[in-house]
Amino acid sequence: MLRLLVFIGIVLALDFYAFQSFRSVTKNPWVILIYIMSTMLVFGNTIYHVVNLDRSASVSTGFYQAFAFFVLFYIPKLFLVLAMFGEDVFRLFEGVYNAITTSPRSGSSVFSTRRKFIAQIALGVAALPFLSILHGITKGKYNYKVLKYTLFFEDLPKEFDNYKITQISDIHSGSFDNKAKVEYAVDLINAQASDVIMFTGDLVNSRTSEMLPWKSTFSKLKAKDGIFSILGNHDYGDYTRWPSKEDKSKNFKDMLKLHKSLGFQLLLDEAKFIRKKESQLAIIGVENWGKGFKQKGDLRKATSQVNPDDFKILLSHDPSHWEHEVIDDKLHYHLTLSGHTHGMQFGIEIPGFIKWSPIKWRYKYWAGLYEKAGQVLNVNRGFGYLAFPGRVGIWPEITVIKLRKGKPHLG
Repeated sequence: MLRLLVFIGIVLALDFYAFQSFRSVTKNPWVILIYIMSTMLVFGNTIYHVVNLDRSASVSTGFYQAFAFFVLFYIPKLFLVLAMFGEDVFRLFEGVYNAITTSPRSGSSVFSTRRKFIAQIALGVAALPFLSILHGITKGKYNYKVLKYTLFFEDLPKEFDNYKITQISDIHSGSFDNKAKVEYAVDLINAQASDVIMFTGDLVNSRTSEMLPWKSTFSKLKAKDGIFSILGNHDYGDYTRWPSKEDKSKNFKDMLKLHKSLGFQLLLDEAKFIRKKESQLAIIGVENWGKGFKQKGDLRKATSQVNPDDFKILLSHDPSHWEHEVIDDKLHYHLTLSGHTHGMQFGIEIPGFIKWSPIKWRYKYWAGLYEKAGQVLNVNRGFGYLAFPGRVGIWPEITVIKLRKGKPHLG
């Protein structure tokens, strides 16, 4: 309750400041009334869904929609406030200077009024995130991108030269609301014609049942050497309330069965091998291990049947595992595939120029390829979305990685 009150106080302060800025642009009572009414509706709807959130529900569609409208309206207001705050700081120093150096006439103020053209510029700046977020909610969440990489390894068995992997991650089936778009994406995955598909966790948001309406769609995934999968932190049922421990246990057992019925080979701290002639790839899958999250994955157990000289591909949902345990492990993991971060579903990416998201303040490795100590990590930006029903600048990703034998470099 205290956190809710603090949240309400901060939002009201933001609204008050934003309204003062907005009012300096227009005096039209109808425009002002529309602004006030829309603010009250969005704010009231948000508080209603926060207070009435059913944490035992499988999918909280109303809450997600309320959150989307809150972000759509209040992120632009934050930009507006920041833009106007700069002018107010200038007005403060100007007022102090006037008070010291001049003798104002009776009834006049040492502080200048807000400049209308500055407020107009601020509104223009605020319109950019508004339009970007609106696009992210309506189009961006299904704006699937196929990202292709070629990775070179000197010790890759020659039989696996040109071997192609498709990675998907973070499906979050409980969030989907457009069957045609999801089916298009599944077809897009199959169209890559990769040798193997690897899924790196978070099939659902909270409950196994969320995947049932999409089971027939994802059962269409096909690859010559099969589909390998692992669990993500959301697949354990930890983020919802259960009537009993038995119900939660049954949900987890259903999750294990679901992977099998989808045609996925689920790796629970274990390894499988893809063999060609006298060579093999070790596909190692660990349960979730994340800094600040469930730490269940056991590398020792997962690699008990793996030879040190094997070419190793590790599936580990959370990239913080790579940072804190994998890099310095006695075994050399040639390629690690992770997800989890979603790139926060918000950021700016222009290949060759900029790659930024607020998630970088939480995760050192948050999207794309990284290399350290001769080991490579790919962090997939996620197939689905969670909580905020949209993606702004960080698009849903299908990763295609081609393995080549040669001098190590990222391509």
